[in-house]
Amino acid sequence: MAAEYGLKLSGARPPLGEYLVSLWARRHFIIGYATARNISMYTEAKLGQIWQVLTPLLNSLVYYLIFGILFAAAKGVNHYPAFLISGVFVFAFSERSIVTGSTVMRTNLQLIRALYFPRASLPLAYVIVELQQMMLGMVVVAIVMLGSQQWPSWYWFLLIPAVALQSLFNTGAALIVSRLGGAMQDVSELIPFILRISRYFCGVMYLVITLPIRDLPSWVAKVLTLNPFAVYIQLVRVAFMSSYRQDSAGNQPFNNAKCQTFLNDPGGNHNANAVLQAYCHAIVNNNELWIAAVGWGVGFFVIGLYFFWRAEHLYGRG
Repeated sequence: MAAEYGLKLSGARPPLGEYLVSLWARRHFIIGYATARNISMYTEAKLGQIWQVLTPLLNSLVYYLIFGILFAAAKGVNHYPAFLISGVFVFAFSERSIVTGSTVMRTNLQLIRALYFPRASLPLAYVIVELQQMMLGMVVVAIVMLGSQQWPSWYWFLLIPAVALQSLFNTGAALIVSRLGGAMQDVSELIPFILRISRYFCGVMYLVITLPIRDLPSWVAKVLTLNPFAVYIQLVRVAFMSSYRQDSAGNQPFNNAKCQTFLNDPGGNHNANAVLQAYCHAIVNNNELWIAAVGWGVGFFVIGLYFFWRAEHLYGRG
């Protein structure tokens, strides 16, 4: 009877091309929903939207006290506060996108059951919320850079492709965990622990080259440097920090004596040896970082969108 009268299941999964067209047609809803959620997020807090930047700043202060001072992770890094804050803000963008993405389908279960729309609209909207907060955070990071005498240059324009590629990666990751989290609540409980481990393996608080990994296989340093979180953090630091660009390994012809001096004593006299890092072999070069950034961003976005679309007809069934 349904076929006779031209009826079809409202929640049926449409073809992928049709799904993408429908998703694009709702772009104004997605942006509007994200903006409204962003504005209302801290309405009950006394400091309101200030918490968007205050939380990462407080985290940076904690990391500075623990890692920068107690564990001396600041050794070998010129302008460590700027180095640390840029890493914290960039990692927080991915962290919040993935954490909120893992709960988005269960949080909006009533909306999903009441109306039909491309379900990918919800994870996309939540990533846009985090992107808007990231943009505000970049203003704070820029102020910190100026206070650290990291003056604006043409390199700052590299922030645009770096953040765009990170947004693609975050969207793909959010779509993947949205499907998994919608099916199993346990996923949402597990993800914060995975991200906590990732935070300590992506160079938020330290330079990978200063780690005691010289006796380990070379691929260990590659993994620590080319995992997606580390890649986008490094690209933002390259864009913002002239000292980071100048001191990076591989920027000068290799000199074993100077490199060993840095590796054996990266701190020295108030980080006076930091410039010697440039005489070491680079773990990866900038071209490899950009190739990795494109691969992680585009790859995760395509895979995430396809993976999410495959379960389009299952969302909202509980």
